[in-house]
Amino acid sequence: MNEKNAPRATFTKMEDGSKEDWSLVFDASIHFFTGLPDRLVTHLELLRGGYGGFVVDRLEHSLQTASRAYRDGRDEEYVVCALLHDIGDTLASFNHADMAATLLEPFVSEKNYWMVKHHGIVQGYYFFEHLGLDKNKRDSLQEHPYYADTEEFCRVYDQVSFDPDYESMKLEDFLPMLKNVFSEPKKSIYTSD
Repeated sequence: MNEKNAPRATFTKMEDGSKEDWSLVFDASIHFFTGLPDRLVTHLELLRGGYGGFVVDRLEHSLQTASRAYRDGRDEEYVVCALLHDIGDTLASFNHADMAATLLEPFVSEKNYWMVKHHGIVQGYYFFEHLGLDKNKRDSLQEHPYYADTEEFCRVYDQVSFDPDYESMKLEDFLPMLKNVFSEPKKSIYTSD
């Protein structure tokens, strides 16, 4: 049965939904939830050809960052974070790190979430001064327990991944990792901590 002809909830206002309605909605949504890794690949493809003045396009930068982390023996979750750290560039150009972190938050550790969320400021050490900004803005984050991990991510993987001669892994190589990391949330956004 195609989705157009599938059973649907009966409410027109959420407050009127019954347990049966919400069960139907949840059951019908499972295929959408499980398709997230494929949609992420489709969205990463939007970074192809977007150079933004860099010597490599945004997809190649993401692939290089993830390939370096993978080849360095980082775990799947870290590699996926490296792959997706700039996925927000297309829709959230001025706060891309926040968008990537929000996407990852239910599925990754607090450390990896913090790393992705703050990589933009920490990465600024390498270029802020050329834009008239304070290259040491990241110093305000130094007391955080995950600062050193974020600084290392930027120094070892992110800021070096603009090399047109680097042989990156293919986007398809990362699909199994995306499927594993996004298979089930580690935490729900609907519960309080």
